Amino acid sequence: MTQIFFYHNAADRIAATAALLGRAFRQGKAVLVYAPEAEVAGALDRHLWTSPPTGFVPHVRSTSPLAGETPIVITEDPASAGQHERLLNLSPEIPPGFSRFDSVIEVVGLDDGERQAARERVKFYKDRGYAIQYFDLAEKS
Repeated sequence: MTQIFFYHNAADRIAATAALLGRAFRQGKAVLVYAPEAEVAGALDRHLWTSPPTGFVPHVRSTSPLAGETPIVITEDPASAGQHERLLNLSPEIPPGFSRFDSVIEVVGLDDGERQAARERVKFYKDRGYAIQYFDLAEKS
């Protein structure tokens, strides 16, 4: 069954996501990032190019010819990707086809609307019997 991880209280959701992706990359783990909103996908793409200033997290959009060989892929359609291990959801909705992944990672910021949407996703997962692990990013500050 798919494992669900919620990282909540992110002061900067994009920066927190980039940090998680950097850690996954350093551990040799591939991640598919579901970001159907162009603005969110673009912000993450820019952040991964510039942070940390002396580093780089290899990533591409799913339309790139290098998507099959790049560890971090940003997509607006997770069903079209070949990766089935980790899905990081940056959508306010339940990601389509989430149950085919070994794990789903959710990053939740401080915005009230974002938090409410996350509560609804938690309820959806719990109602279907998925165990959820929570990580409070405010405790790491």
